[in-house]
Amino acid sequence: MTIALATNQAEWDNFLVARQFSPFLQSWTMGEVYAELHQTPVRWIIKDGDEVRGICMGLIVPARRGRHLSVPYGPVITDPSVLPELLEAIKQTAHEHRCSFIRLSPHWPVALEPTLQGVGAKPAPLHLLAEHLWYIPLKETDPWTTGDKNIHSAMRSEEDLLKHMRSTARNLIRRAEKDGVTVTASSDPVGDLQYFLTLHDETRQRHKFTPYSNAFFRAQVAHFAPRKECTLYLAHYRNEVISASIHMHAGGETSYHHGASTFAHRKVPSSYLLQWTAIRDALKRGDGIYNFWGIAPMNDTGEITQKNHPFSGVTLFKTGFGGKLLTLVHCMDIPLSPKYYVTRTIEKVRKWKRGF
Repeated sequence: MTIALATNQAEWDNFLVARQFSPFLQSWTMGEVYAELHQTPVRWIIKDGDEVRGICMGLIVPARRGRHLSVPYGPVITDPSVLPELLEAIKQTAHEHRCSFIRLSPHWPVALEPTLQGVGAKPAPLHLLAEHLWYIPLKETDPWTTGDKNIHSAMRSEEDLLKHMRSTARNLIRRAEKDGVTVTASSDPVGDLQYFLTLHDETRQRHKFTPYSNAFFRAQVAHFAPRKECTLYLAHYRNEVISASIHMHAGGETSYHHGASTFAHRKVPSSYLLQWTAIRDALKRGDGIYNFWGIAPMNDTGEITQKNHPFSGVTLFKTGFGGKLLTLVHCMDIPLSPKYYVTRTIEKVRKWKRGF
């Protein structure tokens, strides 16, 4: 088995899209987005002869609280047995870049957490990415449950999806249509992105969250849209764009990645019709998964258990469309120097102040 720095985009992406989970954050194109933003991507590929056994993209993060190597929703591997050797390669690179720790946020079901603990990883004080994902299986056989996204399975019907929604969500979709809301997929996402950016800035100020930068949105759309792996949806009402979203498409999955809306028309349920339009488009593409991304942690009765969680405000909205919960392994750290424990202390205090 060999581990080397990857140079072949087609080989990389072909491996990724064939996996049970194909997080676009591990795609080659996403690395190009980070590179444009002056965050250095490092790509490792694991091979057994000519067979690819795994890929892993990491980022060198020069954070004030501690320089580290971050792995967003990776590594993507066929067998946990390759993990120890891969981590040695990652550690070597992290040392070369003077990182004090490695932060892994794998797109792995929570049952695999002992695999990471077995190689010296410890739970991080904070989360890096969404760890409680709400998703809708669009095929009668759920690709995320069966582990085989290539299995022949019929697509679910629109009627079936509507039937499994909360009645409130169905009614708000119909009300938006009656109110005259129309949703379009932009034919010029780079040029039309300003609609989203304006709404996103308003949404950020209203909800007081730390957003991605406008440069990030521009780079993401500019790199993914030409590959048909990104859609900008615009909801129109009375000749005005009142809500917008950026959806990503990779490996048979559509992901609702960013959304924004105006407070001025808050009583017009355009966001419900926007999501329903994106879901219907995913059905037409033959996607197996519609991924709403993060929600707040919930108990068995559906009650949010962390009221201060950053996703608590969108959880009711997302779960209203019906679907399932996938709980991922919590973000894990691998310390590389004593400086890590200073970072860990700062982050523990930050977590205590925020309440989650």
